[in-house]
Amino acid sequence: MEHTADEIGRLQGCINNLISVLALPAIWSGQEPAYILGTLLDALVGMLRLDFVYAQLTDSIPGSPIEMVRLAQRRTPAAQPQQMGRVLNRWLTGDPPPARLVVPNPIGKGEVSITPLRLGLLDEGGVLIPGSQRTDFPTEIEMLLLRVAANQAAIGLQEARDITERKRAADELERRVDERTRQLTAVNEELEQARVRLEKAFEEIKGLKDRLYHENVALREEIDRTSMFEEIVGSSRAMRAVLSRVAKVAPTDSTVLIMGETGTGKELIARAIHKRSKRAAQSFVAFNCAGIPPSLIASELFGHEKGAFTGAQQRRLGRFELGEGGTIFLDEVGELPAETQIALLRVLQEREFERVGGSQPISADVRIIAATNRNLQDAIGAGAFRLDLFYRLNVFPIEVPPLRERREDIPMLLEYFVKRYADKAGKRVRSIEKKTIELFKSYHWPGNIRELQNVIERSVIVCESEIFSVDENWLSKASLEPHRPSGTLSEMLLEQEKKIIESALAESKGRIAGRSGAAAQLGIPSSTLESKIRALKIKKNRFKSD
Repeated sequence: MEHTADEIGRLQGCINNLISVLALPAIWSGQEPAYILGTLLDALVGMLRLDFVYAQLTDSIPGSPIEMVRLAQRRTPAAQPQQMGRVLNRWLTGDPPPARLVVPNPIGKGEVSITPLRLGLLDEGGVLIPGSQRTDFPTEIEMLLLRVAANQAAIGLQEARDITERKRAADELERRVDERTRQLTAVNEELEQARVRLEKAFEEIKGLKDRLYHENVALREEIDRTSMFEEIVGSSRAMRAVLSRVAKVAPTDSTVLIMGETGTGKELIARAIHKRSKRAAQSFVAFNCAGIPPSLIASELFGHEKGAFTGAQQRRLGRFELGEGGTIFLDEVGELPAETQIALLRVLQEREFERVGGSQPISADVRIIAATNRNLQDAIGAGAFRLDLFYRLNVFPIEVPPLRERREDIPMLLEYFVKRYADKAGKRVRSIEKKTIELFKSYHWPGNIRELQNVIERSVIVCESEIFSVDENWLSKASLEPHRPSGTLSEMLLEQEKKIIESALAESKGRIAGRSGAAAQLGIPSSTLESKIRALKIKKNRFKSD
């Protein structure tokens, strides 16, 4: 019994140590490499009762090389990190060393066991060398813990490097902007003087001023894209409101429903949420619910077992398993068939699912972001979409505005895509015809940004000069803009929800609970329905029969 208790105690200690190591990235976020390395060494010395632990970062880390050493509290420092590194490195030259070496003690008498661990996917980050006089060091569990710690450190150090690189790039871009601004100021002063002295040179100087101004604007936009939402172009009030909501919901794990017309960039918004979430290091799995035959959607999302149906010759993992720990983006979620809606509702409610043809529940640690260009309230009213699923998806709604509602972004989008497709085609476009800018701003863009991209790419292909222009006939003159009902989206959703509840109350003759009650028809708890009736100010008594 005592032997079993000791084993349990050691196992519990190992689990606690592993949890502590896995928790380190939470305190490393935004920190410098030296801080990350120091906290790691302190933790390892305490957890594993090491005599010492030495670490060296290569010069691939900004501000490196860095060398550090931590000793057990019972010892006094006997050598500087650089001296200790020279002693230890003589055992690490040549071929990769074995997992365990016995070497002369660099901080005292006798010998110590060391286990060198490389940092980084390709061992490019540096080396971590723990040492102990214990003859059984390292045990298998200690080796596992050390490898986990080394992997965690490599990830943390790489993130620190990325942050430093992004800051350096932003600082460099800011410096270039300041330099351009000073040049522009000097040119403006010269222009004013030249206007008085030589009127004939006005047009040439004005052209230079315009060119420098656009270069300055382009540099500032490049800073904005680098530091915030890289591929989302726009500074209109409508887009700032969308990006503000993205910034608020991204750090959470809340489910998001993105609504907007076709071609408005809903997937870009979903990717922006993922990149700024705590799941950013994990996978982002995109799935178009309208691009797969209904009979195959369940298999694609949840996977299937061997023999589940004709052609299922082996087990296959679905998108939810592939996205484990990350984010799954369900585009056109309104197209899901009824049986798949039930399975998705189970994932949202219970965080588990089953493969097609399987019976074992599989846990799902994945964030769900859904998108639709349909009016889901109309689909609910038509019986094509479940009301309870809508409530589960609509935790944090984001509406992406159509391009016609953010026309002030069109010049910026035009410059961005012209440069993108000109670079791709190997062409040089120096400026954009003013008539084209006005044409783009006046057009209603029924296909939104996707249509704008296609028109620009086609125009760049046929463009034979350094001035970008568009054939006016490529843009339809017919009024293709669909009718939009009055009122905000939230008002329309509330009104539609009120109609659905009143219809259910009328059918149940005012009864809320029970098998024939309105709550059962709507697929929601009766307490939830009562709350909604009060919030929507529905007079339920008028539906009761006399």
